[in-house]
Amino acid sequence: MKTIVNLYSDKKGEISRFLTNFYKHNVSLLNDLKWEKDFENPIEMADIMGTFIDNKDLYRINMWISLDEDAFINVTENNVDNLIRYLYERYPY
Repeated sequence: MKTIVNLYSDKKGEISRFLTNFYKHNVSLLNDLKWEKDFENPIEMADIMGTFIDNKDLYRINMWISLDEDAFINVTENNVDNLIRYLYERYPY
């Protein structure tokens, strides 16, 4: 089962700017307002979730994650800690 991170923005260039800073290399996107990445190892999502929340005030981006098919959760300052803890509890290896 794969897990998904979706980024959405209403401002062109915001997602690529965030991803360029996150990955430390230039990221160009075909769709400037939406980005999706599948993760085979759900624990790998924790890094991008934490970086997103730590820098939320710098970007006009929304993040949604999917841990189960067709169910998405909006990542916010209020739930990110619990979501990351849940990742490590649900996928301990």
